Amino acid sequence: MSQKQTIRSGIRQIKRVHTWQLVVVLILCGFLAATFLRLNNIGMIERREAVLTADESGDSEQIRSRLYDLQRYVSSHMNTDPGRIALTGQYERDSERIKQVAEQANTSNPNGNVYARAAEVCDPIAQANGWRWPDTRYTQCIDNELQKFPEAAEVAYRAELPDTNMYYHTYQSPRWSPDFAGFSVLACVVVALVIVLRFISLAVLTLLLRMRYKSL
Repeated sequence: MSQKQTIRSGIRQIKRVHTWQLVVVLILCGFLAATFLRLNNIGMIERREAVLTADESGDSEQIRSRLYDLQRYVSSHMNTDPGRIALTGQYERDSERIKQVAEQANTSNPNGNVYARAAEVCDPIAQANGWRWPDTRYTQCIDNELQKFPEAAEVAYRAELPDTNMYYHTYQSPRWSPDFAGFSVLACVVVALVIVLRFISLAVLTLLLRMRYKSL
């Protein structure tokens, strides 16, 4: 008899907290988690935009600083994956410098500045088609024109574009971080587990009573 009373007492204790109360708490925790996760993402977007703005300005020191700021933020906050960031402006500036150096290096060619002569042919074509340096179609046109000058192959320096992989940056955010978003998500998980364990405990105790005490 005492075992029966113990089981019934356990059921009453579990039922003190109603399921709807736990569901309300879960909804509140979910709302907070969604809010903080969104704020984390907004913080990442602001820092990513700062990187792109610095890239447009052409200030190398600012670009490095903004990239470091973004990396530090992403590495310590969940839901902040920035995707693949392309420093297009920096790549174009570096490519243009390489182009100018190549043009200057070829002034001693017997045919004159072959890069400048190739550009005279390719620039109107590029402008008509919306190309621009360092578009591969433009550089291919330059290469084709250079092939018309045999002496161009003897020139020591040619315009080799920088590796594009050097101008892409991506960072990975943690799956969980010890911030408001992380703790609110953790609270959601805990409340959800309590609800599940409550159902399981009630089902087990009720089944036990029905099996052993048919008088229930």
